[in-house]
Amino acid sequence: MNIEEISFQIILNGGNARSLAMEAIELAKKEEFESANQKIDQANEALSIAHRYQTDLVQGEARGEKVDIRILLIHAQDHLMNAMTVIDLAKEIIQIYSKVNEIK
Repeated sequence: MNIEEISFQIILNGGNARSLAMEAIELAKKEEFESANQKIDQANEALSIAHRYQTDLVQGEARGEKVDIRILLIHAQDHLMNAMTVIDLAKEIIQIYSKVNEIK
């Protein structure tokens, strides 16, 4: 797999992970906490796939393989890091909505 294909896989799966996390927040707003947590699980699965592609690149470079740094790869890394952040925040937001729901 070439660097462009790897980059697109990271973008695709990172973007999917972010979208699923945002869907989880929307479900939590509607007090659908089980569904929200299922979306977080799906987001984590997509994130895991994206992260595996990134890890393969890092391990290849550690073995001495040359990795061409391209704007597309930088863009892919942005998607991955954004997804990680949104998932972490979504988990916190879901907990907050859940606690507020318990208080009501």
